[in-house]
Amino acid sequence: MKLTPELHPFLKPGELDSEIVLMHGFDALMEEDAVEIIQFSISEHQKNAYLH
Repeated sequence: MKLTPELHPFLKPGELDSEIVLMHGFDALMEEDAVEIIQFSISEHQKNAYLH
C-alpha cells in the first residue's frame, strides 16, 4: 500500500491478499491507477455479498 496507505484500514484480508499483475510494472503505476485497482478489487469481492 505504498501509493494509497490511507485506504489500508478499510480493506478486508481477502482484498489485501488479491494478486494483481501490472502490465507495465510497478514503476509505471500512478496513484489514480492504484485507486482504480482497489475499487475494482472491492467490487469483485462484494459480487456475491448480500446487503442487509
